[in-house]
Amino acid sequence: MQDTSKQYDAVIDTCKSLFIKKMSDYGSAWRILRLPSLTDQIFIKAQRIRGLQQNDVRKVDEDEISEFIGIINYSVMALIQLEKGVVDQPDLSADEATKLFEEQVALTKQLMLDKNHDYGEAWRDMRVSSLTDLILQKLLRVKQIEDNKGKTLVSEGIDANYQDMINYAVFAMIHLNNV
Repeated sequence: MQDTSKQYDAVIDTCKSLFIKKMSDYGSAWRILRLPSLTDQIFIKAQRIRGLQQNDVRKVDEDEISEFIGIINYSVMALIQLEKGVVDQPDLSADEATKLFEEQVALTKQLMLDKNHDYGEAWRDMRVSSLTDLILQKLLRVKQIEDNKGKTLVSEGIDANYQDMINYAVFAMIHLNNV
């Protein structure tokens, strides 16, 4: 699992770098987004990945990697929104947003390490297309929970679903990059 931890960190460093650059360009404008809007952004990215995996022709010159980075970053934003709430105006400096990003990733990575211990890194034998499907399934679950106004009878909460999406996207990037 030592390799997994290093590979995970390498993927997250790539995602965090883009997050920081976008904070420089746009500030924390994303702080106004409600959770369903973030969920929809992630859904669009996952659907595009699925399309790229199924279609022989690409009309836009972007690959799966950039979309998986988007899934990770939007999912981290959603976790921050869950913790801090939605605001009417951007309210975070780049340093504050980066600190929150790192805190959410640390919690999510620990979840991954715990699950990897229990599951024996089964994800290493999975296909990227299966990881994409699992992300889409998690998104549909989140949409249903959102439609139910956050109420669940026996299911884990929205935060656990966002964390799983981050981890599945990291696994996919590890597979695609052979990190």
